[in-house]
Amino acid sequence: MNHVMPTPRDVRDVYGRRYRIGEDARELTGHSRRWQLWAAWACMVAISPLQYSFGTAALGLAPDHGWGATRALWLLAIFVACQALVAAPAAWVQRVRRASPTQLVVGGGVLAAIGLVTLAHVDSYAAALVGYAILGGTGAGIVYAACITTSARWFPDRRTATIGFVTGGFAIGAVPSIALLAWFPSSLSIIFDLTALLAVLVVLIAGGLLKDPPRHWWPAELDAQAWAVDRKLNRNIPHNIPAARQYRPVEAMRTGALPLMWLLLAISAALSLFGIGFVVSYAVSTGLSMGVAAFAAGLLAAVNGLGRSFAGHLSDRFGRRRVLAAVLMIEGFAHLGLVVANTGWVFVACAMFAGLGGGAFYAIMANLVLEFFGENSLLQNQAILYSAKAVGGLIGIGVAASVVAAIGYRPLFLGAGLLGVLTALSVRLLKQPGRPALPVRSQLGTPVAGE
Repeated sequence: MNHVMPTPRDVRDVYGRRYRIGEDARELTGHSRRWQLWAAWACMVAISPLQYSFGTAALGLAPDHGWGATRALWLLAIFVACQALVAAPAAWVQRVRRASPTQLVVGGGVLAAIGLVTLAHVDSYAAALVGYAILGGTGAGIVYAACITTSARWFPDRRTATIGFVTGGFAIGAVPSIALLAWFPSSLSIIFDLTALLAVLVVLIAGGLLKDPPRHWWPAELDAQAWAVDRKLNRNIPHNIPAARQYRPVEAMRTGALPLMWLLLAISAALSLFGIGFVVSYAVSTGLSMGVAAFAAGLLAAVNGLGRSFAGHLSDRFGRRRVLAAVLMIEGFAHLGLVVANTGWVFVACAMFAGLGGGAFYAIMANLVLEFFGENSLLQNQAILYSAKAVGGLIGIGVAASVVAAIGYRPLFLGAGLLGVLTALSVRLLKQPGRPALPVRSQLGTPVAGE
C-alpha cells in the first residue's frame, strides 16, 4: 500500500509568524531531521583546518617560503574576509532555490580542498593568495552558509543552539591537524594533502544527504501556536521576544541597533581571530615549547566549537544579550590572562577561555537579528551583520600582524583584552527596536482621586 503524504497546513501564531505543519522529516528526506544536523556538522568539520590550523602552520610556512610572518598571516586575513563576504550571497542562492545545499557544499568543499593543497605545495605568494585566501576562503564561505542555512531550517524551534552546534564543527575539526602539525612540522605537505582528500570525501558523502525543507516548515510533533506562547515548550520565553515588526535593511540601519550590532561583531570577531592567529607564535615567543603552544591552540579550537551550542542553550534560557555580554567578558579577560600567564598550564587555561568566549557570539548575534528585525528581510540584515567578520579578520589578523612586528605581542594582547571588556559592557546599549525600554523597578503608580 502506498503511503499518502499528509496535506500540509499553513498556520500563524499570535505574532503573525507563518508555520507549515503536517509533514514529517522522514517523509520528506527518508531520515529524521537529526541526519541533516550531523551531515551539516560533518561538512563544517571537514573544512575546519583551513582557518583554525593556519596559526600553527604559519610557523613553518613563513621561513620555508621566505614570506615572513606578517605576509603569511595576511593570507589568513584575506581568507577570512572572502569567507565572510561570500556567505551571504551563497545563502541567497540557496534561498531562491538556484542551487541545492548539496551542490553548494560539494562545490565549496572542492574549493576548500584546493586551498589546502595550495598551502601544501606552492612557494609563490601570489599563488597562495589566489589558491588559499581567495578560492579557499570562497569555498569555506559557501560551505559555511549552506550548512547553517539548511540546519537552521530543519530546527526552527532550536535555532541558536543548532547554529552554535553546526558552526562549532568549523573549529573542532582542526584539532587533529593542529596536533599533527605540532608533532610533525616537516610533514606539512602530507598533512594538508590528507586533510584536503578527507574534506572532499566528507562533502561528497555528508553533503549528499543535505536537503532543504519546504519554506516555513515546522516539526509536525510540536504545536507551533502553543510554542509561541507557552514557556514550558519554548525556553526563549520571556527573555527573547519576537520582533515588534518587520524591518527592511534601510529601516534596520536607521534604528541604530543594526549599526551597533555590526560594530560589536566586528570588534568581537577581530579579538577572536586575533587569538586564533597568534596564540601559537605568542606562546613560542614567551619561551613555551611547541607542544604547549599546539596544545593551547588545539584546546582553544575545541572549546571554541563545543562552547557555541552550550552558549546557545543558555541564551534561550537567560536571554541573548545577557549571555552575549558574559561570553564577550570571558573573551576579554582571557586575553588579559594571556599577558600575565607565567607558566604553561596557566597559558593553556587562558587560551581555553579565549576559545570559549571567542566563538559563542556568532550564533547569538545571528538570532538577535531575527528577534530584532523579523524574518522578512532576515537574509539581507544578516548579510550586513556578517560583513563585520570580514573587517574583523583584516584588522584582527592582518593589521595586528603588522603591529606585532612593530611593538610585540604583550601590548597587543593587553589592548585586545581591555577592548573585549569594553565591548562586553557595550552590549547593554543594544535595545530591541519598536518596544519601550521600561525601567526595571516596582511600578507603584499614583493615588486615584476620590478613593
